[in-house]
Amino acid sequence: MTDTSAFDKPESQSAAIWRQFRQHKGAVFGLCVLGFLVVFVLIGPLFWQAPELTTTQQILNKNKPPSWAHPMGTDQIGRDILERMMQAGRVSLAVGFAAMMIAIFVGTFIGVLAGYFKRLDGPLMRLTDMFLALPLIPLLLVMVMLFRDKIAGIVGPEMGAFILIVCAIGVTSWMHAARIVRGEVLALKEREYVLAARSIGTPPRRVILRHILPNVISPVMVAATLGIAEAIITESVLSFLGLGFPPDFPTWGRLLFDGLQYMQLYPERVIWPGLAISLTVLSVNYIGDGLRDALDPKARGR
Repeated sequence: MTDTSAFDKPESQSAAIWRQFRQHKGAVFGLCVLGFLVVFVLIGPLFWQAPELTTTQQILNKNKPPSWAHPMGTDQIGRDILERMMQAGRVSLAVGFAAMMIAIFVGTFIGVLAGYFKRLDGPLMRLTDMFLALPLIPLLLVMVMLFRDKIAGIVGPEMGAFILIVCAIGVTSWMHAARIVRGEVLALKEREYVLAARSIGTPPRRVILRHILPNVISPVMVAATLGIAEAIITESVLSFLGLGFPPDFPTWGRLLFDGLQYMQLYPERVIWPGLAISLTVLSVNYIGDGLRDALDPKARGR
């Protein structure tokens, strides 16, 4: 009988990465939880919308316990907590992903320049060390206090707060990504194919785009997953301190801040947003661990 195993189609790289990722139970759990939260905040409002109430009805409807009409109850002014959880989740996740993209772009750019160009390595790494030495939360508080009203006067209070918080978190969170990318670039630029490309006169821009950047995608993706969790936590801290988004523009951190003074009477006011933040951060961290193992060729070979 002919052995057909030798003629089997070789496994593609994407299939090998997905197979290794699926073997990480925590990563699969994190992906399922994050997927549920994304569906909850994006598609949930299509199936659940609390009826609009007049001012008198809202006053009569305040601080209601969970019921069929309000599965998570109502807040201190009669608003449906489930609906606000969905609205807050969209903002919190948007802040996390947008701030992560800014941080990864800046960190990758600085890391590639520092790793590839020796004359830029010292100044850029000292700049990175300086940012690492700065206290993050006080710096963000100062930035919010200085620029919140100016940006709100241009694009409005809600969009202004979103742009300010996303940019503030992004430009103060790129340092770890820069260090990771720099280390990878320092190793990659000594590889044979990079040395060969440089020896035939290939411009540095082309070497970076063709040979360096494609090979630093793996650590960048892992850093990106961790950056989402850090951005969500940072935004929650700002909102919890009352310096995030306006009260009528909810985030999970803002819901925590609003429910703090009612925590003893209505503990679910802080349990629901706190649980959402914790599950999001935990799931993203597990996904990052799974990606780190799946993108490691040595791990895939085991």
